[in-house]
Amino acid sequence: MQGLYIGDEGKGFPLVLVHGFLGSSEMWTPQIKFLSKYFRVITPVLPGFGESNKIKSHNNINAMAQTVLKCLEEMDVEKFNLLGHSMGGMIVQEMAKIAGEKIAKLICYGTGSIGDIPGRFESMDESKEKLKNIGLEKTAHRIAKTWFVESDKAKYFYLCSNAWKATSLEAADNALTAMKNWNGLENLKNINNQTLIIWGDQDKAYNFNQVDTLNKNIPNSDLIIFKGCSHNVHLEEPEKFNNTIKNFLI
Repeated sequence: MQGLYIGDEGKGFPLVLVHGFLGSSEMWTPQIKFLSKYFRVITPVLPGFGESNKIKSHNNINAMAQTVLKCLEEMDVEKFNLLGHSMGGMIVQEMAKIAGEKIAKLICYGTGSIGDIPGRFESMDESKEKLKNIGLEKTAHRIAKTWFVESDKAKYFYLCSNAWKATSLEAADNALTAMKNWNGLENLKNINNQTLIIWGDQDKAYNFNQVDTLNKNIPNSDLIIFKGCSHNVHLEEPEKFNNTIKNFLI
C-alpha cells in the first residue's frame, strides 16, 4: 500500500506485530532487536499513525485489518504468526475472522473483545471530548501515562511520546470511533488458532474480565499474567515479554 510504512527485520518465519492506539513501529524497538534473531519481524504502521501519518486514517477496525492483510499479500507473506496489542489486539481478532487460515499462531496482548472497553479508566467518548478540547499532545500524554506503572518516568515512555507526536489528530479521533463501534465477542468461539493472551495485572485500560473473556471463549487459548505491569508490558518487562513470545512461537 503506497505510503504505508512497514518495518521488516530479520529472517525466518514471519511474525507480524500490530501496534495499538497512538502507536508506531518504533514502539516495538526492544522486540524487533530480540525477536528478529529468530523470526522475520514485520511491523506495519496503521494509516495516520507514526511513520504512516501522511495516509488517510480508517474509522473502523475491519478496514484496519483489511489494510494489514493487503500489505502482507503485497509482500507475498502467505502464512505468519500474528501479535496485536490493545487496539491492535482488536485488529488481529478481526484478521483471524477474515483470514484465520493464514495465521499460524495468534497472540492477543493487553486487549479484549469489546472495543468500548468496559472498565477503562475513561470511556471512548470522554477521550474524544478531551482530544477535541485540550488537543492531541495533552490527551496523548495523559493517556500514555496510564500505560506504565512508573507513569511518564518509565524508561521507554519516550517511545510512546515519539509515536503520538507523529500521529495525526484525525487518526486519533478515528481510532477512538473505530474502537467504540467494534465488538468481537461473538466471533471468539470461531478463532481456531492456537492463541496466547498476555495481560499486565496493573492495566488501567483492560481489566481482568476482558482477558478472562478471551481466555474462556477462544477454544485453544492460554493466559499469561505479568504481575506488577500495566498496559505496556512489552516496554516494562521487555526481556520477560520477548522470551514469552519466543517460547510460545518456537
